[in-house]
Amino acid sequence: MTSPMNASPLSPLPDAEAQCRALADLIRPGLTPDAALVGIFSGGAWIAERLAELLGLADAAGLIDISFYRDDFAEKGLHPQVRPTQIPFDVNDRRLILVDDVLYTGRTTRAALNELFDYGRPAAIELAVLADRGCRELPVAPNYCVWNLQLPRSTGLTLSRNEAGLLFWEVEQHA
Repeated sequence: MTSPMNASPLSPLPDAEAQCRALADLIRPGLTPDAALVGIFSGGAWIAERLAELLGLADAAGLIDISFYRDDFAEKGLHPQVRPTQIPFDVNDRRLILVDDVLYTGRTTRAALNELFDYGRPAAIELAVLADRGCRELPVAPNYCVWNLQLPRSTGLTLSRNEAGLLFWEVEQHA
């Protein structure tokens, strides 16, 4: 169920707000009454909150911080902005849609899956992302995606939020 917006990866960057609406449109046809959203901090959490509103879901989106579940935790240490995971619903036998901003290597998704199973056994978990930049290191693929692009490993793609709460993309070069 991917629908790529085939824009140039660097200029101009797509409208992240429009992408959230497009992602909601992709999810809506298959939405079931028992579905719940879980967003990965921070970009995925912002998107999940937006999607919950756009889709008119009864439950607030769950928010998950995967800092302690990362496989590079020993190498990189603890992220300076650890937030508590908040899942305001029972995950057992529930259809979950895991939401993130960028799918890259698949390691963040793997960490989120590990943490979700600490809360119970969902009936199913689907993955929704705004951007899939390829370069997978694990066998992970999105069920819902609105932007497929290829970027060099030296280029970072970050979803940010301004003071008004609007989402936008930033690209940065790493040394």
